[in-house]
Amino acid sequence: MTAAARRGGWNIALWLAGLVVCGLLVARTSVTADLSAFLPRSPSATQQLLVDQLQDGVVSRLILVAVEGDAPDRLTGLSRALAARLRGNPLVAAVENGERTGRSADGAYLWTNRYLLSPGVTPDRFTVEGLHAALQNDLRLLQSPAGMALKQALPADPTAEILRLTDRMLGNTAGPASRDGVWVSADGARALLLVQTAAPGFDMDAQQKTLDFIRGAFDEARGPAGSARLVMTGPAVFSVQTRDRIEADATRSSIVATVLVAAILLLVYRSLRVLALSLLPAATGTLAGIAAVGLGFGTVHGITLGFGVTLLGESVDYAIYLFTQTQPGSPAHRTLRRIWPTVLLGMATSVVGFGTMLFSSFSGLAQLGLFSITGLVVALAVTRWVLPSLLPDGYATERPARLASVLTALTRGAPALRLPLAAATLLSLAWLAYQGSAIWSTELSSLSPVTEADQRLDEALRRDLGAPDAGHLLVTGGATVEEALAAAERLAVPLEALTRDHLIAGYESPAHTLPSQAAQRARQAALPPPDRLRASLTEALQGLPFRPDAFAPFLTDAEKARTMPLLTPASLDGTSLKLKFESLLVRSGTGWTAMLPLRGVTDPQALAARLSGDPAAQGATLLNLKEESDSLYRTYRQEALTLALLGGVAITLLLALALRSVRSLIAAVLPLAAAVVITMALVTALGQTLTIFHLVGLLLVVGVGSNYSLLFERPEPSPALRERTVASVAIANLCTVIGFGTLAFSSIPVLHGIGITVAVGAFLCLAFAAVLGRQQPAEPEGAGHG
Repeated sequence: MTAAARRGGWNIALWLAGLVVCGLLVARTSVTADLSAFLPRSPSATQQLLVDQLQDGVVSRLILVAVEGDAPDRLTGLSRALAARLRGNPLVAAVENGERTGRSADGAYLWTNRYLLSPGVTPDRFTVEGLHAALQNDLRLLQSPAGMALKQALPADPTAEILRLTDRMLGNTAGPASRDGVWVSADGARALLLVQTAAPGFDMDAQQKTLDFIRGAFDEARGPAGSARLVMTGPAVFSVQTRDRIEADATRSSIVATVLVAAILLLVYRSLRVLALSLLPAATGTLAGIAAVGLGFGTVHGITLGFGVTLLGESVDYAIYLFTQTQPGSPAHRTLRRIWPTVLLGMATSVVGFGTMLFSSFSGLAQLGLFSITGLVVALAVTRWVLPSLLPDGYATERPARLASVLTALTRGAPALRLPLAAATLLSLAWLAYQGSAIWSTELSSLSPVTEADQRLDEALRRDLGAPDAGHLLVTGGATVEEALAAAERLAVPLEALTRDHLIAGYESPAHTLPSQAAQRARQAALPPPDRLRASLTEALQGLPFRPDAFAPFLTDAEKARTMPLLTPASLDGTSLKLKFESLLVRSGTGWTAMLPLRGVTDPQALAARLSGDPAAQGATLLNLKEESDSLYRTYRQEALTLALLGGVAITLLLALALRSVRSLIAAVLPLAAAVVITMALVTALGQTLTIFHLVGLLLVVGVGSNYSLLFERPEPSPALRERTVASVAIANLCTVIGFGTLAFSSIPVLHGIGITVAVGAFLCLAFAAVLGRQQPAEPEGAGHG
């Protein structure tokens, strides 16, 4: 065995070992689809709150369920049957559908603990004057429409604490409509349920099991003859759907792209063996890229996985350059020596461009950078050191006579289009300048892989459920639950003043559901001992038409409340109020964060000014979630744009160092610049706004296009080799356009954006390289060999 054969054997052995290692790593890597991967790796406190809520907050575990498509009475019956099947299952933490199952528990909690929960429980409330005023108010209420309800509670609650609590906690938002005791949409066409999963939002396998269980429970409740349909939305639903859709799109795009590329390569090479070898670099690079991301980040985002399909388009180019340019009488290793510097430089430009993304503070962008770099380097390494050993002895491709003659004629005539190309570039620049910042998406939702139809359904169900406006939040917190609740309670005074002044319509607080223990002790201390309370009540009844013994239940309940154990989060078990409490008080890092949603904000600037000047609000942060998320996205986009520009500069410097000729540098860079400008103009003219994923696509356009420019600029030893170079570039470009073009048909908006950007941009790079490239004279036969 020759030394070359032994080296080839070792190369193949190392490649196979690498495949096994990468396969094991990929098998242990989970796929995620939530937006937290596209939030900063070192977030601010505000951004961390968003990250926590996306990954493990109660909001991430809520599923909005609707039953539709049947008669109204059937829908309400199905809602009850479905809720009954869901309750008690370990996958489901809570189910709400308007039935009294949860409401009666809520009412019991409020009634039993009213004297610990009500902020109206103060020492003055139980003096003679306070009790007399409360009883006079009871007389007025008894003559109102609410008199019947008050009459039942009056003997045990003459101070009407339960009315205060129910008004604040159960009636402070516009809840969903109800029919037969079950939540329904405003038009009655849907029965509504709210489900909280036991698993955290980031555990998509557990969320998948929960969703499957809900579907199975619905099928059982409906029966085989029913016509009703089940629809679900919410973060858990979106994450699972997105993961499944990305995997389905990736699989479908991979199959379509592989079949089409394989058909082209089979037509060109007329060999199944060479066809299989052509796809090896791409497949190995994709596997290595996923493994590297999994090793570096723990999980792979679905967008990164979908992006991996597109690697087929570029990394297959390397094998095409090798096979197409290997002519009879010239072994593959000689072809590699001839084209290696150019192909290596082309790959290096892509690595430099994507390398800047590794410095992104957003892990999603860094994932894409690491994936691309690893995939391209491994694909080229396989082409360089593995493929030659797997090729048949004496392998060579015949001259593609028909294709070569057409392509040669086109490249010779292409420079005549330089003036139209310059005009198209200037027109595109003018269009982009006219559009200004409008070409860029300004909302964080543009990163979401959720389709518009799913977003509209989610908005409709939230509207039907009467979800409160959570656009503005007042955020405070502490090291413990007690400190966080106390901090929330301190905000009550300024917020009540803002409500009276109509700057807000109201607010919610976790302390409404569970006061701090300090507040509970203060309310217990406000309740007088039995003898004193009885004496004060007797005196307060003077002159009022109540029987002296009518309020014995009040005296009993007040004494129970005065000595009862303090409430804790466990006291909320079995109530629907627990869900609200856990959504407003969340663990964040080593402490706890209390969130107070503000409703009906009329003047955000005046609100901010009032809070900033109020000592009681010091330490609290006012958040406009829409502005915060959009600001975060603008930061993300600006960083991505900066990194892309730095990548472009780095690519230009690399080409300058490698080419050592201003004329060659201009000839290599101009086609790329023109392609990027015209691609941006075409994409925006089609009605799309540019996102950071389009920027990633444009970086890939530059990486792919640099190969075309460099190969067109490289002098060839003979006209025959020049023909082969042009043919290899054309075939590679066609495979790239197919690889990314299939992604353009993806139902995932961001994958569609990447696909259409690179497919169009790559084709333009090839065309412009031919238009702007120099027509290289052939060197004397034999030059450059050896």
